[in-house]
Amino acid sequence: MRVHRSGKSLAGAALAALALLLPLALSGTASAAQDPGPSAKQIPARGSAHMGMGVLAHDGQSGQPGGVSIEAVQTEGVDVAGYQGNVAWPTLWSSGVKWAYVKATEGTYYQNPYFAQQYNGSYNVGMIRGSYHFATPDTTTGAAQADYFVNNGGGWSKDGKTLPGALDIEWNPYGDACYGKTQAAMVTWIGDFLARYKARTGRDAVIYTATSWWTQCTGNYAGFAATNPLWVARYATAVGTLPAGWPYYTMWQYTSTGPNVGDHSHFNGDLSRVQALANG
Repeated sequence: MRVHRSGKSLAGAALAALALLLPLALSGTASAAQDPGPSAKQIPARGSAHMGMGVLAHDGQSGQPGGVSIEAVQTEGVDVAGYQGNVAWPTLWSSGVKWAYVKATEGTYYQNPYFAQQYNGSYNVGMIRGSYHFATPDTTTGAAQADYFVNNGGGWSKDGKTLPGALDIEWNPYGDACYGKTQAAMVTWIGDFLARYKARTGRDAVIYTATSWWTQCTGNYAGFAATNPLWVARYATAVGTLPAGWPYYTMWQYTSTGPNVGDHSHFNGDLSRVQALANG
């Protein structure tokens, strides 16, 4: 009988302990459900990246974007990508947009399925247009991606209507912000892309980036400023500090929430300067 009573006592103690632990376990489960943690965050599909995708998340927005001096002459432009589908180019033209960049490729695995409508459509309404490549330095070499870009819409011709190709190099939407590269390795990768693009087309590519990303991932490298026009992303009243080496921007993407198509930019000059860039 003593053994029996002892067994009941032990069983009762175990149940009491479980009763105390159960609310804590449930509380932990609820917290985990509310905060899935970084491993469970949604990663976008490969190919879906586009210019300025990470600007708001990393740099935010400050004040009314796109303010310029009343003395400054600016020419309005847009950039578009496949996720925007068929673009109403006559509407954009009527609103004052005179130049455009269209996403052509990403990595060596993606081509914009709406490229023809977007690239030819902007040209047909009278815009000066070019194409851009979303870089993924963690997948293939810079030279390989430059070849892929040129072979799939990134070429250039001196017709007065075609801007040099743009390298979109910014935060990695699929993983590590700097694509797992050291600053020196990133500079090398970019240099390889630019050199191959120049060899294939005869033009120096435009570099699209944000100052904060450029500083973090290249160490604020200044070596491309003498040859490659800068297209800087900053959603603020003023463009702010530029990456090292560039005394001025050629283009400034100042918002992702503009009328009609979202991503709008100022070209630093009048339409004749846009035409001058197109003609090299």
